[in-house]
Amino acid sequence: MKYIKHSVEQLSIAYQLIRWTVIIIPVSIIVGSLVALFLWLLEEVTTIRQQHDWLLYLLPLAGVLIYFLYKKLGRNAEAGNNLIMDEIHQPGGGVPARMAPLVLITTIITHLFGGSAGREGTAVQIGGSMANMLARWMRLSAADVRIILMTGIAAGFGAVFGTPLTGTVFALEVLAIGLIRYDALIPCLIAAVFADIVCSAWGIHHTHYQILFDKSNIVFHFIHFDFMLLGKVILAGVAFGLASNLFSICMHNIKAGAKKWIRPAWLIPVVGGVIIIAGCYLLGTRDYIGLGVTSPDPDGVSIVSAFSTTAISPWGWFWKLLFTAITLGMGFKGGEVTPLFFIGATLGHTLAVLLGAPVDLFAGLGFIALFAGATNTPIACTLMGVELFGTSHVLYFAVACFTAYYFSGHAGIYSAQRLAVPKNHHID
Repeated sequence: MKYIKHSVEQLSIAYQLIRWTVIIIPVSIIVGSLVALFLWLLEEVTTIRQQHDWLLYLLPLAGVLIYFLYKKLGRNAEAGNNLIMDEIHQPGGGVPARMAPLVLITTIITHLFGGSAGREGTAVQIGGSMANMLARWMRLSAADVRIILMTGIAAGFGAVFGTPLTGTVFALEVLAIGLIRYDALIPCLIAAVFADIVCSAWGIHHTHYQILFDKSNIVFHFIHFDFMLLGKVILAGVAFGLASNLFSICMHNIKAGAKKWIRPAWLIPVVGGVIIIAGCYLLGTRDYIGLGVTSPDPDGVSIVSAFSTTAISPWGWFWKLLFTAITLGMGFKGGEVTPLFFIGATLGHTLAVLLGAPVDLFAGLGFIALFAGATNTPIACTLMGVELFGTSHVLYFAVACFTAYYFSGHAGIYSAQRLAVPKNHHID
């Protein structure tokens, strides 16, 4: 009798896996293709902006255009990633299909005219809105809609960075602080892997980063890490956590303050655009606008340059933090994650110089750990370190991400993220 019951259970599991694979493949194809289009457009407009410096001066007008596009067409799509997360927590009005084209177009506008933003938010919104659209067409149940929305997050994230394992765990981990739900584990993995394959099939290539450091002062043969270096990693993890907390607080406060003090509302992105232009003028550089992955200036500050031993501005991380918080907090569109990579990598470079540590290793640690602190996803970010940099330094990845997670507080970049397990057990 037990054998029959066990067999029936296994058949049911097999059926669900096949069913979800059939459901998710269309999601992956659509999301992977749209993310590929988005990344291609992003590269094109970045090149155009770098070739035509005068485009930056139109940033305030671009902000007005974005405002009215969302006012006329957006409605609840304005909530972005938080709407998708709220729908997973408590199904309501759904995620509108118009979210995908709106956020794609407005993110491209933001980057064309020099806003400091990323791409993860756009990819996740594309994934969530397309997943919800297919769920309506398939007439899925409320429980299944929750899962397919999570697969949309996984597909968008996995495709935009070329990190399907990270995308899988991110979708499970980001919804609530201190809690991972495993009911969507396999569907999210299928979605992230297939979306990444589809995106790559369109000829999209992701930036490759290298950590060349491979030396370590091993005192005992049975301990495979450097005690001194580990201590420096812990100190850096604390700094990454505090910086991620500062970023979240700045972005939320700028957004709230702008809504309170600037009237009418369409003036908010105008003021934001003027501040960005003034910041570029005062600093004498445009290194802190756009994605910041690379810089047209060989001596410029960027994510790639942070991994080299070439000297960069020790305050580059802070300027990027401010530029991004102003851009996103004052109405422009895009993601937070790539700017977080910039902030983390440049802060890691600065800390490495101060602590006498390997620059490329600490840039890589900052790259993933600041993201871990700002999104409260330490496990996903540790996996990202493995997918991007290899397994050689996985212990340092985990220590940096876990430490940053605890020191970042509970103020993450997503207001819809719920608190399931406090980081301090004395907090109720």
